[in-house]
Amino acid sequence: MRPLINIKRFATDEDGTMLVIWGMSFVVILGIVAMSFDMGRVAVTQTELQSYADNVALAAAGELDGENDAITRATAAAANLISDRKTYGSGGHTLAGESDYTLTFLSDLPDSDGSIISATTTDPADAIYAHVQVNSSTVELTFAAAFAALTDADNAPNNTVRASAVAGYTQYACDVTPLMFCLPNTNYKADNNIGKMIRLRSGGNGAAWGPGAFGFLDPSKVKVDPEGPCGGLNGVKLDACLLGAEGVLTQCFNQRGVDIEPGQKVGIEDAIFNTRFDIYKSIMNGNRNDPDYPPAPNVIKGIVPKGGGSCIGQNEEISTDTLGLPRDTCFEAGTCSRYGDGNWAAGRVDYVDTNYGGVDPHPGAATRFQYYLDEIAASGGAASSSDILSGLSENGRPQCSNNQSADPERRVVIAAGIDCSANAINGAKTNVPVKEFFKIFLTEPVGDDGTSPPRLDIWGEIVGSAGGSGNGGNSGLFRDVVQLYR
Repeated sequence: MRPLINIKRFATDEDGTMLVIWGMSFVVILGIVAMSFDMGRVAVTQTELQSYADNVALAAAGELDGENDAITRATAAAANLISDRKTYGSGGHTLAGESDYTLTFLSDLPDSDGSIISATTTDPADAIYAHVQVNSSTVELTFAAAFAALTDADNAPNNTVRASAVAGYTQYACDVTPLMFCLPNTNYKADNNIGKMIRLRSGGNGAAWGPGAFGFLDPSKVKVDPEGPCGGLNGVKLDACLLGAEGVLTQCFNQRGVDIEPGQKVGIEDAIFNTRFDIYKSIMNGNRNDPDYPPAPNVIKGIVPKGGGSCIGQNEEISTDTLGLPRDTCFEAGTCSRYGDGNWAAGRVDYVDTNYGGVDPHPGAATRFQYYLDEIAASGGAASSSDILSGLSENGRPQCSNNQSADPERRVVIAAGIDCSANAINGAKTNVPVKEFFKIFLTEPVGDDGTSPPRLDIWGEIVGSAGGSGNGGNSGLFRDVVQLYR
């Protein structure tokens, strides 16, 4: 009977119960800890690979400006600028180079994140997005493998980690003059042609536009600052404000694609541009004392009011004792049509003889724009009202308006350079890529041929590239936007 009593006692004895419970709990807790360790390794690897993919995509996308070498530069930037560290997956090593990822370029993205990405391109002009697929990495699950061995599982589990990213580049030009013009060739660069003149003539509808034809960027799709000088305006009044006013207009154009309107546009007149020269006539006559339309701090132009007075109205006449900045000699000789060569030496002699009695006060000024700036500086700066010229019919400062711009670049406009032949421009057209934004100094008042709508002629000197620089106002503000999309 003794064995039976011992069995019954053992069955009802509760001594040591907690030890069994604790033992089982430790197994569970250690299992959770082990799984957390394995999953942590997976999470770390995923984070490392995704960070690497994001940065490679951003580095590549930052070079996609549409130029001929954009893809070459983007590929080099991705390979040379970005490195990271993979700690666990497939053995820890440094991620730095094309052997760790696949880089492709896209012209478009599907609307849905779940859709297949297929719009790949090798054309630098069409490459807007950089798509990076990092090589997959296997993370060994150490504790899961041990568990598999204890349970006689056929294969130890593992986890494959993948990462990809898509980034894109766009440049926005804000507070710029809504002008465009046709480049002479696809490789024409602003900084390579500083000091050379351009004769821009308004392009119409119908025939293809040639080099030097200009039109307007359609502002209707662009947000205008309601608190700025153009707030609440529309139609021709909005066009006039965007072309002639000074200040923060907050209108931005996407360099990837702008909408173009003909240069011969009803309501657009030379008077809109010429407020910069202290000329207020026609539709701008009522704006002579409007602080949003101030003249430049230097308005030497060789033109004076007919019959005297301080304002050039509907009638004007050539000054007998002052001269405006000259054109390139080749224009005067008829050996160039729309694009000059920057040689204005002969005209400079006439300018100095007429305005300064033959003694050049600014011999170091190589360009007309620099000469204009030196004239302002020598007379006390843009905020000064001291005469630039003495004892002549023009003193160089505004006489008609009560206002004067404090910005020496008031006579500078920013125009979008377009490859018109490649884009078949012959009037209105949408989504046209901009090759480069040019800063152009107006050397003389804009004129028209008297037709309706008028054909306008803009004479200007290239100051340089406006893209990627500027501080608002007349000089514009350029924002390079590089961002992740996937």
